[in-house]
Amino acid sequence: SIKSKTFILLYMITTSTSDVDMAEIDHFMPLLMQHEEEGLLCPVLSHGSVHFMWIKHSNLYLVATTNKNANASLVYSFLYKLVEIVKIQSYTEPPQIRPMSILEEESIQDNFVVVYELLDELMDFGFPQTTDSKILQEYITQEGTKLEVAKSKVPTTVTNAVSWRSEGIKYKKNEVFIDVIESINVLVNANGSVMSSDIVGSIKLKTMLSGMPELRLGLNDRVLFALTGRDKGKTVVMEDVKFHQCVRLSRFESDRTISFIPPDGESELMSYRINTHVKPLIWIESVIEKFSHSRVEIMVKAKGQFKKQSVANNVEVRVPVPSDADSPKFKTSTGNAKYVPEKNLVVWTIKSFPGGKEFLMRAHFGLPSVEKDELEGKPPITVKFEIPYFTVSGIQVRYMKIIEKSGYQALPWVRYITQSGDYQLRTNV
Repeated sequence: SIKSKTFILLYMITTSTSDVDMAEIDHFMPLLMQHEEEGLLCPVLSHGSVHFMWIKHSNLYLVATTNKNANASLVYSFLYKLVEIVKIQSYTEPPQIRPMSILEEESIQDNFVVVYELLDELMDFGFPQTTDSKILQEYITQEGTKLEVAKSKVPTTVTNAVSWRSEGIKYKKNEVFIDVIESINVLVNANGSVMSSDIVGSIKLKTMLSGMPELRLGLNDRVLFALTGRDKGKTVVMEDVKFHQCVRLSRFESDRTISFIPPDGESELMSYRINTHVKPLIWIESVIEKFSHSRVEIMVKAKGQFKKQSVANNVEVRVPVPSDADSPKFKTSTGNAKYVPEKNLVVWTIKSFPGGKEFLMRAHFGLPSVEKDELEGKPPITVKFEIPYFTVSGIQVRYMKIIEKSGYQALPWVRYITQSGDYQLRTNV
């Protein structure tokens, strides 16, 4: 529930011609509380002609106000980006990022000046501007500087065609690390049939390259292979592809080449979705027997349905139990099981789960002699895992070419990871 004790921590008008009165924000919290009490909470709230678009992070509400037909997707993208940027605790010379452990009221108050400067640079005249933390570090610092009018200038990266990368970057050893990460979303019904499944992937870079290099990335993209007349081997069809602003979209659209000048350090180069039938990599069979006024008996069998040479790490099988269950007892063939009463869950943890193996967990709970009046839902079993050196879609980095005018040699490193996304298996009980 929403606490009644709330106050405005920071308010900023981003346009000189704002038609929204400052006093309008006072209507937000009462409106939010009213909607929560009625069970009608939604991401956009309205008071008269003013609309509040909001997100919650920790104990903070970030709210954008407008009385126009604003682009809601842009507003929410900016609010989430704002959380990401403001979590940078300090901008120092030389630049170094120190993330806040938690973004909350106290951390905003402790870094108020920096946060206000960030807001001033992030948005201008109602439009998002520079949102790259590495570029912002160049001119938002906590060190005192002597003002010299003749030398005062905006950092060149802000006005460059390549606004995401500074000039003059140097490394002793030039390397680029490529992570191909795929998340599997699966929904299995109580009869064991897969109702929906897809793969959401991203390619992340950690770039440590000198100068202004141009990179070209080659994937086993089916459309590219069809264009070039090569249709041998495993290929993938990527949908909903989104790129970092550094990628030359016109080049990709014409010949499917992913060509770009990368940001320095860590960044997400692209994301994609593969709409395909996915066999659940960790299959769960469960038998949950509930004896009224007495006990609940749970048996869960987990089987690795992936290659024997692969290993799933940090597997968590989360099994829902009745809210009035007590006196838990567990028996597992591997790993550890524990009862999490505040979430009404049994969490079975397996650190290392080889492909093709089967493991068993049994749980016993007592039930009170008097049953609750209200009916409880049937939440699904959920599974978390991570499998390194493996992608379920078969996507591959075929090459990474690094071209820089000085002609240095650079090493590309590639790592593949498959992990659980929204991975749910429904039960009969």
